Amino acid sequence: MTDLPVPTLDTADAFAARGQSRVSDYITLLKPRVMSLVVFTGLVGLWLAPGHIHPVLGLVAVAAIAIGAGASGAINMWYDRDIDAVMSRTRNRPIPAGVIAPDDALGFGVLLAIFSVLLMAVATNEVAAALLAFTIAFYVFVYTMWLKRRTPQNIVIGGAAGALPPMIGWAAVTGDVSWASVSLFLLIFMWTPPHFWALSLFCNDDYRRARVPMLPVVSGIAATRRQMLLYTATLLPVGLLPTLTGVAGWGYGVFSLMAGLAFLGHALRVWRAPDGDTGPARAMFRFSLAYLFLLFVALVVDRLVLG
Repeated sequence: MTDLPVPTLDTADAFAARGQSRVSDYITLLKPRVMSLVVFTGLVGLWLAPGHIHPVLGLVAVAAIAIGAGASGAINMWYDRDIDAVMSRTRNRPIPAGVIAPDDALGFGVLLAIFSVLLMAVATNEVAAALLAFTIAFYVFVYTMWLKRRTPQNIVIGGAAGALPPMIGWAAVTGDVSWASVSLFLLIFMWTPPHFWALSLFCNDDYRRARVPMLPVVSGIAATRRQMLLYTATLLPVGLLPTLTGVAGWGYGVFSLMAGLAFLGHALRVWRAPDGDTGPARAMFRFSLAYLFLLFVALVVDRLVLG
């Protein structure tokens, strides 16, 4: 970890923090907004997979994905408490705010991680459980503890963790990994860098203050804008992979192409924006959330309408 000041709790403060903690504080540890997108993409992966799973077991599998995602978020908040304390958008999280003791957050996250993997193994199969365990481990050890503080490629490589849930949902039904499920993985994987780099452009001061080597901090605004444009252009054909692998039909393909062109339009506006103008980056960030959500909705609608 870096030499940033770490907010510590002595014994008395730790007990005080435990006494002040509420259920909502522990829910915040799970990063519910991030979890909601993870759960949705995992559910869509399960829905699209060929074969059959009992609805109750399917719900349990989705719950296991949600719990695993929440566990990853809690452990991430424990490890990043020094960074969170100096960033304006994260300083009110439960640990830097002093309402949950760091050790409590870590224990909570570890217990949830173990439980989620065991639950997935019992409810579905070893492949889905192994993928879930790998996802949690990758997010915690590879992204949080290694990449995030050491390289501007943290989001590029670390994005694999957030891209795996549809593969987990798919494997919960089929018990395997296929090119079809990999196409869903690649869609999220290529979406992640421009999504987070848009955020980093208008939170650049926060990342610089916390000494997190996000691309704008290390390489500058202009280089970040070029990379965003490159990745968004690459995402355009990647968005068609579910059609090409047979996961979806051309109804989804047409929608994906239109949404991809709109996303590329946002990237072009960011690229052309005057120095100091963060408005296009904010707009691209908001659109990126809608883009991914609507593409996965389109996958479901395509299957329902076209079979």
